[in-house]
Amino acid sequence: EAEVDLEALLARARQTAFLVPGLTLVVRDERGDEPVEESLRYDGGIAEFVNHLATDEPVTSLVRLTGMEHFHETVPVLDAQGHMSPQEVQRELAVDIALRWGTGYDDTVRSFVNVIATPKGGTHVVGFERGAVKVVNAALRAQKVLKSGEDAVTKEDVLEGLTGVITVRLAEPQFEGQTKEVLGTSAASRIVAHVVEKELGAYLTNPPRGEKNSAKALLDKVANAMRARVAARTHRDTQRRKTALESSALPAKLADCRSDDVGRTELFIVEGDSALGTAKSARNSEFQALLPIRGKILNVQKSSLADMLKNTECAAIIQVIGAGSGRSFELAAARYQKIILMSDADVDGAHIRCLLLTLIHRYMPELLADGRVFAAVPPLHRIDVVASGKTPAEVVYTYSDAEMRTTLAELTRQGRRWKDPIQRYKGLGEMDASQLRETTMDPRSRQLRRITVSDADAAGAVFNLLMGSDVAPRKEFIVEGADELDRSRIDV
Repeated sequence: EAEVDLEALLARARQTAFLVPGLTLVVRDERGDEPVEESLRYDGGIAEFVNHLATDEPVTSLVRLTGMEHFHETVPVLDAQGHMSPQEVQRELAVDIALRWGTGYDDTVRSFVNVIATPKGGTHVVGFERGAVKVVNAALRAQKVLKSGEDAVTKEDVLEGLTGVITVRLAEPQFEGQTKEVLGTSAASRIVAHVVEKELGAYLTNPPRGEKNSAKALLDKVANAMRARVAARTHRDTQRRKTALESSALPAKLADCRSDDVGRTELFIVEGDSALGTAKSARNSEFQALLPIRGKILNVQKSSLADMLKNTECAAIIQVIGAGSGRSFELAAARYQKIILMSDADVDGAHIRCLLLTLIHRYMPELLADGRVFAAVPPLHRIDVVASGKTPAEVVYTYSDAEMRTTLAELTRQGRRWKDPIQRYKGLGEMDASQLRETTMDPRSRQLRRITVSDADAAGAVFNLLMGSDVAPRKEFIVEGADELDRSRIDV
């Protein structure tokens, strides 16, 4: 029996409603006890679509580029005698593009042909990119935002932080392959590039009333993206190692493993130097490496690329993993198969994990997509169960207050006793090496929680909400969720 995914259906309906302004679509789910209905209508069209897709704070106003041009195309035509013969016909291609640059570093550009999504792009996207790079470079030089000796901006610089929707409408579009994921109509590249050069050029050189600051912010952002890219390239060039394994430039505090078989190696990112000594004794140095970090690392969701590169802890993590960051990240170059975040089982430890995940999600998301990132699960309690008759004494570890209560209830039912007080671990450093090995590090007995991102857009929105610089949405989220909070789990 086929299953209908309501969220997927809503997403598809919402996309169509954005692309056809004035169209109302109603999605109704009658499978449950109470029917669920949602009505979708967006009179603002793709302008509203861009605002819906954007997860960061705006740097520019919404920029709208529209235009229409004709082109000629040779098509096979059936004549009166039933023969196919080539004939040149005139076509019309309409362009409608909505753009908004934000504080983020990733780009989100969706493209469509006659409301058909083209997730792999095509000639219309190529035309947009070519036209945008050309006109932005011209404006940067003309307005002297770039100095004469500075590099020209690239596609990556122009796209940084961009949220955009590119739509073209034409009769009988040509697609590459059978899935219609890539537009192949060659004229689309030329026409879209021309529309972008004309419309975006006018916006940048002669902004509409009230848009002067937005146009300047766009140019400044792209120029800064270029400068950060060049600075990062220079930094990489000066720090480049022959190979990651041979480098003497690896942080001195890294306790590396001996194996060069990446398929079995593990990197534990450990909270605090105090736990490092115990972890060194607890690990299997053949395939387990340790990198200690001091305190709470930089919140990269609120920081620039330059600030991240200057931060000692962030730079050490990226350097030790050895695969680069951002657009230069190469998963195949990663030095470890598993990246394991090992922090205390308290609120501070959870906060540090969030900061580490923010760094990985923003600059090394491929690690998450490939299932290589894990959270270690250290125990919260140690219960020393005393011997009873022929039943020997034993040690039981529990990983939450609820599990501890359940375990104690079961021991009571069995007539077993335990030593009071029950030990509650406040940090990894309170365990000796054998305990840490057994509970948290030994693959034969530990628990690991794999951290994955199935929906990058949704994950980006959540990270921006929880870790971004805009306080108001986060406060609203906390207030709305306060009634659902289990107050017994608050660590004070």
